[in-house]
Amino acid sequence: MIPTGNQTVLRHGDLVAVVTEVGAALRTLTSGGRPLIAGFGPESLPVGYQGAVLAPWPNRIASGRYIFAGESHQLPLTEPDRGNALHGLVTSAAWHVEQPDPATARLTHRLWPQPGYPFLLDLEVVYALHTVGLEYTLTAVNAGDMAAPYGGSFHPYLVAGPGQVDDWTVQAPAAGYLTVDPDRLLPRSVVPVGALDFRERQSLRGVEVDHAFTDIAFDAAGSAALTLTDPTGQGVRLTWDRRCPWLQLCIPGPQRSALHRRALAVEPMTCPPDAFNSRVDLIVLQPGESTSMGLTIGPLG
Repeated sequence: MIPTGNQTVLRHGDLVAVVTEVGAALRTLTSGGRPLIAGFGPESLPVGYQGAVLAPWPNRIASGRYIFAGESHQLPLTEPDRGNALHGLVTSAAWHVEQPDPATARLTHRLWPQPGYPFLLDLEVVYALHTVGLEYTLTAVNAGDMAAPYGGSFHPYLVAGPGQVDDWTVQAPAAGYLTVDPDRLLPRSVVPVGALDFRERQSLRGVEVDHAFTDIAFDAAGSAALTLTDPTGQGVRLTWDRRCPWLQLCIPGPQRSALHRRALAVEPMTCPPDAFNSRVDLIVLQPGESTSMGLTIGPLG
C-alpha cells in the first residue's frame, strides 16, 4: 500500500521530482541524484508536514478559534499538545492530478465548507521543472457566495548536502522576526533579528530557530532568496516574491528523530501565524476572487 496515493514523477534534464496524490505534497526533489529536500519514502507518511501544501492558512491558529464577519468559528485542534489548529485543512486530502507534460503536474482540490471553515475554495497547485529548478504555484479561488479568510504556504525541508545543519551556512534577507511564547509557539511581537540575523552568510552550528521572519529585503524585481550551503559550496536556493512577506524557518528538534538537525524547513507565507485573529496580512477573498503565491527551489554549486 502507498499511503500517499498515486505518485507523479517529473523530469527535466537532471532534475527529478515526485509529487503525491494525497496532500499534493512534494515527496522528493533531486538534482543529478543529489537531494535538494529531505523527502520521504513511497511507503511512508510524511513527518512534520514534509513538502506539504498549507491552505487555507499556514502555521497556527490559537485554540483553533477566530471571529470572521461577526461569526465565531472553532476549528479542529490538529496540534493537540499545544491546543492549536495547525497548517490548514488539505494536507491529508485527495487531489485530482493532471500531467500535461513530463516536467509538469497540475493538482486541484475543492475544499468544501465544514465546521470551523464554512467557505468554499477551489485550490490548484502546479509543480513545474525548469532549468533553474522546481517552480511551485498555489492558487485559491473563492467558489462560494460569501467572503472567506485565507492564507497559504508550502513546507519543504531543504538540505544543502550530506550531514547536518551544523555543517551548513544560511543566508536570508529578513530584518525582523516574530517572537512567540515558549509553550504554544503563538505570536507576540516583531523584533529585530539580533542573534538570528541571516542577512550575511551565517553558520547554523548550534542555532535553534522556529520563527516567522519578516521585514524582507526584496530586490527591484520584487524577489528574495534564501541559500543553504555546505562546506564544498554546493547547496540549494529558494526564491519567492512579495506575495509572501513572511518566511518561517525551522530546524527540526529531537521530537522528529528522522529530521533532527538534518534539514531546514523554509516556508514563504502570505501571512504570519494566527493571522485569522490578528488580521495581519490576512487575505480576504470575495466571491469569485483568486490569489496565488509561488516559489522556486533550485541547486547551488
